[in-house]
Amino acid sequence: MAVVALGIILEFLGLYNIVGLLRIVTKGLPALWESALRIQNQKFDDVRVRVYQPKKPAAQKRKGFLYFHGGAGTYGSIDSYERVLRYFAKESDSVVVAVGYDLGPESPYPNQYNECLKAAVHFMKNPEEFGVDPNRIIIGGDSCGANFATRICQLLADRTDLPRVYSQVLIYPALQGVDFYLPSYQQNRRVPIMWREFVAYFACLYLKKDVSIISDVLESCHVPEDLKQKYSQWVSADLIPEEYKTRGYEPQDPALYKFKPQVYEQIKEVLDETFSPLLVEDAVIRKLPQTYILICEFDVVRDDGLLYKKRLEDNGVPVTLCHIKGGIHGVVSLFGYGIFSLPSAELIARDIMEFIKRL
Repeated sequence: MAVVALGIILEFLGLYNIVGLLRIVTKGLPALWESALRIQNQKFDDVRVRVYQPKKPAAQKRKGFLYFHGGAGTYGSIDSYERVLRYFAKESDSVVVAVGYDLGPESPYPNQYNECLKAAVHFMKNPEEFGVDPNRIIIGGDSCGANFATRICQLLADRTDLPRVYSQVLIYPALQGVDFYLPSYQQNRRVPIMWREFVAYFACLYLKKDVSIISDVLESCHVPEDLKQKYSQWVSADLIPEEYKTRGYEPQDPALYKFKPQVYEQIKEVLDETFSPLLVEDAVIRKLPQTYILICEFDVVRDDGLLYKKRLEDNGVPVTLCHIKGGIHGVVSLFGYGIFSLPSAELIARDIMEFIKRL
């Protein structure tokens, strides 16, 4: 959080670019040699990937886990997640494929989704090359990577030329750009590492929009009244279980909402199903595979995961929910860093690994 705040200040002063600073900080330290895995950098349909394959012989074809990393679409990398990706491959005895999609804003939205989709299609068409069972392919990610995974699974739902996705794994997913007054946005507005304002700030950076509209976006002034009413069936504090409101919740003051057409025109992409996959119709939702959703108690986007859980279950999709008490956004990338790895990172990695093993 301090790094983000420092980056914003330096960028305001014209001294440094916040995205550049975050890319340096989140690069991660090189991991030691791993004898149990075969690790290869490859390209799937011109998209950079890293494949982690257990070396020990398998009695049957392994599960495949396609992973999209987080970082608001603007920072983060496969290297940032090296330790946790190795852990997933070793401990769940699965083939893990991490996708190194190009980052925004240099690579314009929605290139990230297109690259993730290309990598997924390639992997699902060629699983045998990696000893993977085509009927046991999992797609997942964390934060914006979970957003990508959510949308990719939706886009693949009707593909008859590919095997069906076996499961999706969504780690503290950010899934909508409609309502920033949900209980989790209020309760955790000043919790590291993702403040409420930072969500809108990075959305603007990612989409190459003027950050001067952040305040209006946080007050939902970018949402037309008719769409606000439509989306309320899926995005509303009324749909959040009461147990998650115990730390306080106040509905948005109606006086703060005033639709501003100019703001809508600037950032209407956040209402697209690509950016906000929580907004797809039920006909798509009911075709999705069994789902694992992990949320953290002290995370502004916690309620996105809860709302998607409800939508999935309402449409007959089995959901496993993991709620990390005391957890904060973004910690899984710290897994494996010893004293710098928070206990919640260990809990998250272990719970995901156990879920994959059980599939």
